Amino acid sequence: MAYPIFDRSQLQLRPLAERVHDFTRSEMLNPGDALPALHSAALDAFVERVLAAHRRGKPLILMHGGHVVKQGLGRLVIDLMERGIVQHVAMNGSGPIHEYELALIGATTENVARYITEGQFGLWQETGRLNDVAAEAARTGMGLGEAFGRFIAESGLPYSADSILAAGWRLRVPVTVHVGIGQDIIHEHPNCDGAAYGAASYTDFLVFTQSLAQLQGGALLAVSSHVMAPEVFLKSLAMVRNVARQRGEQINRFATAVFDLPDLGPDPSVEAARDSAEYFFRPYKTLLVRTVADGGESFYVRGQYRDTFAAFHQRIVAAL
Repeated sequence: MAYPIFDRSQLQLRPLAERVHDFTRSEMLNPGDALPALHSAALDAFVERVLAAHRRGKPLILMHGGHVVKQGLGRLVIDLMERGIVQHVAMNGSGPIHEYELALIGATTENVARYITEGQFGLWQETGRLNDVAAEAARTGMGLGEAFGRFIAESGLPYSADSILAAGWRLRVPVTVHVGIGQDIIHEHPNCDGAAYGAASYTDFLVFTQSLAQLQGGALLAVSSHVMAPEVFLKSLAMVRNVARQRGEQINRFATAVFDLPDLGPDPSVEAARDSAEYFFRPYKTLLVRTVADGGESFYVRGQYRDTFAAFHQRIVAAL
């Protein structure tokens, strides 16, 4: 090894009982909760596409970042899984952390500004248990999401019913976890095995890609994921289109939607100028323009995640 590496044995991990949490399960939304009105032609149109796909037996694939969990939307996702609407969930590496903490203690989300100042950010004893699960997943050839789902579902955690991962294990709906090494707090821990995460998350990448092979006539929704969703989708779509082309088939007619916060201008189906800030917002050019350019449709719904996804769930359930 040419360069010195950090000695993780020096780290001090503290129990979650000592941490101040910014979110508790009491703030989670439930199916049927009253919601403020949200008027969006793009949302209405995408709901129509999802329902049409469902009637044809085609999937809705949901890709999301950690805010879907830590803004209390997990029960709504689970409800759509149970109804057969969402047939695959792909989350980034922060998702399982928030899911596990909520299932274990009913709270999650530390104050970054406070704990980074103390040098304590992310260094919590119980959360590091996920690293052991990841290592076991790699040893057995299991995907990361399936391993985390089984662990949360079968460990007797008091609030496991709120977990998307556990619901995936129970319903046999694939929930995949797409990790960037060094991006999640459990990568700080002494028991983190980077190779295990690479192996188990790559298995999930292949599981996701296999689900994407069924996307013709279906739909894909990305919520609160600025890097993972567009980048994983782009590579997986290239793979399944490559194989489809060899068979004389196409994967080009599907609907995508992005629920997010930036103002993308009057027509987010047209790629932004290369010298604009919007051009560098990956969900825009990847999910809304380039991957649907040869026959698909795209929809952008702007607003807070808690509002837009809850409104989506409400419209779907009302139509069903």
